Amino acid sequence: MSSPTTSTPFAEIDLAVEGMTCASCVARVEKKLNAVPGVSATVNLATESAHLTLEEKVPDGDLLGAVERAGYAATVTRRRTADDDATHHGGHGDGGHDTSEHALAGHSHGAGDDTSSPAERRQADLRRRLRVSAVLTVPVVALSMVPPLQLPGWQWLVALLSLPVVTWAAWPFHRSAAKAARHGASTMDTLVSVGVLAATLWSLWALLLGGAGEIGMRMTPHLFPRQGALGEVGMPELYFEVAAVVTTFLLAGRYAESRSRRRAGDALRSLLALGAKDVARLTVDDAGRRTEERVPVERLAAGDLFVVRPGEKVATDGVVVEGSSAVDASMLTGEPVPVDVGPGDTVTGATVNASGRLVVRATRVGEETTLARIGRLVTRAQTGKAPVQRLADRISAVFVPVVFVIAIGTFAVWMLSGANLQAAFTAAVAVLIIACPCALGLATPTALLVGSGRASQLGIVIKGPEILESTRRIDTMVLDKTGTVTEGRMELADVTGSRAEVLRLAGAVEAASEHPIAQAVATGARAELGDLPEVTGFTGHAGRGVSGTVEGHVVLVGRPAWLTERGVTVPDGVTRDHADAERTGATAVVVAWDGTARGVLAVRDTVKATSAEAVSRLRELGVRPMLLTGDNRATAEAVAREVGIPAEDVLAEVLPEDKLDVVARLQGEGRVVAMVGDGVNDAAALAQAGQQGLGLAMGTGTDVAIEASDITLVTGDLRAAPTSIAVSRATLRVIKQNLFWAFAYNVAAIPLAALGLLNPMIAGAAMAASSVIVVGNSLRLRRAG
Repeated sequence: MSSPTTSTPFAEIDLAVEGMTCASCVARVEKKLNAVPGVSATVNLATESAHLTLEEKVPDGDLLGAVERAGYAATVTRRRTADDDATHHGGHGDGGHDTSEHALAGHSHGAGDDTSSPAERRQADLRRRLRVSAVLTVPVVALSMVPPLQLPGWQWLVALLSLPVVTWAAWPFHRSAAKAARHGASTMDTLVSVGVLAATLWSLWALLLGGAGEIGMRMTPHLFPRQGALGEVGMPELYFEVAAVVTTFLLAGRYAESRSRRRAGDALRSLLALGAKDVARLTVDDAGRRTEERVPVERLAAGDLFVVRPGEKVATDGVVVEGSSAVDASMLTGEPVPVDVGPGDTVTGATVNASGRLVVRATRVGEETTLARIGRLVTRAQTGKAPVQRLADRISAVFVPVVFVIAIGTFAVWMLSGANLQAAFTAAVAVLIIACPCALGLATPTALLVGSGRASQLGIVIKGPEILESTRRIDTMVLDKTGTVTEGRMELADVTGSRAEVLRLAGAVEAASEHPIAQAVATGARAELGDLPEVTGFTGHAGRGVSGTVEGHVVLVGRPAWLTERGVTVPDGVTRDHADAERTGATAVVVAWDGTARGVLAVRDTVKATSAEAVSRLRELGVRPMLLTGDNRATAEAVAREVGIPAEDVLAEVLPEDKLDVVARLQGEGRVVAMVGDGVNDAAALAQAGQQGLGLAMGTGTDVAIEASDITLVTGDLRAAPTSIAVSRATLRVIKQNLFWAFAYNVAAIPLAALGLLNPMIAGAAMAASSVIVVGNSLRLRRAG
């Protein structure tokens, strides 16, 4: 290995980290990893991963040990050393250079592995616990809160139904609280665990030793403790329903969060699915004989020749050696116009050969391909996303120890004032129960569930609460042109010359071609004229045009320069019409027959009918829309004019791999950027936008763009972009209202409990009431947008 330099890190390593549940978990893991000499680590809760930059050689054991000392488990999912850049060109990396699908897909399993990932197993475990908890909690609440249902021995049945909920179902909270305690920290799970255990242990004591287990006893709530001497106390109350309800509600919230986080890791698996799985490799023996062999794409090395037939995916990045064709790169770039290629032209892996047979020489394979590099950009942008420090966790970090101190102080004061043990314990338990953060825990997930449910009705998928933080600060929205502002498919737009004759003859010839521009012309001609005449002697001239005989006329359709080469006379009017069409951003071809050019056909990617309204609504929200495209400036400005975006806000002729840099540059200028796109090449830019702002993907686009984004616009209607911001802002506003109410309730109620003015049963009921208020406030989001 070469020595590390100040400019090039020795290695980069990705870890899958298991067991993180909140922002404080992230902070602990990050602190332990950064304490290892030579390591700079960024930990991400959403992807449950860590990205490490090493300035010197560090054994894997040291890294994994650091994570374990923080209380979590980790595995290495990808390693890339400085030497890889210099030596890894053949795609056959050794054991130290993981270039497999496993490396690209993070800690997900390969397509052929049926074993669930740790994240899937945790999600399934939460779902199991939630179902059992919900089924058992309903009768517990009914028996405890409705006195007419309290038949003889009801309290023993309640205890029997509650114990599985507060032990097995609540185990994730107890385990997380114990783990945090071992490292001298506290999280919201600590309050949940302590509150559930306090209510349960008190209830068990009351049932077994305090007299509450007497057959025929009924539990009647009292607002205040029974009057009498300080040392007097009545029948102790049972709080099994408090513990069961807290557990069930918070499991529901945790499960919802787990589902949204799980989707974050699917983007790279979708990337892999884009690539070819096998390839027709061509070998040439000493006698010059060629042999074609179908092999897995992993066996392809740089320098190998391979064949790409019409309709097949290009297996890897390379240079065309033989043949001419049009290559459809829309799945990678989002741009609908295919690129004509011939000998000497480069092609990119995962693009589709639209027409002719190609022989390609591989130039980059494995981790060096464009597809793999996009995958790394998505990974880097996602891992670099700053984890949102949730307000509830920040509150509980201080709140938990304060509650413990108040509860202990309450117990001590009551004992010192001459009260008996039960009275002191009752007051202390009331403090713990009133402080149990049911409303605090429900504040975010209930608002998120209702808000995201409302968004889904409007064709919007919001992937998690951490996304909402950015919406109120968004001031710029970058709109990818193709497939976002426009339809993303070519349509016949304009015809000059004798319209019917030009369409009939040109449509007949173009109908015999597989080229997408030709198909757009043929489709437009059929829509206007019906059936087209037959063509004979059809010939395709790759990158130039097509020719054939129709109704006795020799018809040529193609570029003006090619027609001139073929001896066709091109009048000045036709040349002018062609130039005018291209100046407006259309792709134009000239139609000629019998030696003279007679007309011009223009095809273009049409603007969606709703795009102008969407741009107007963005401005109403205080967001500045900008248009981003790889097309030439004339095309871009024509589209921008149609939707109401000024020319100075058009970013044209941007290469696919540079879209991320454009977003980063705008962020560097102090803007909070939202990005809307639909192609694979947009995925990294969407993830980059999500670091400080938002990534929004059109649901009609590629899976990778959708999964690398923060918000998906399912319908493909751009009006969903401003709607998503409006709904997100409303949801964030409700979350903050919920958190304020929940926290203010605790602050106000704890002194009452400490003074003995609330018995634990009423404390539990008040806590439930606070939860109802929070849920009710969240339900207002059903009218958002």
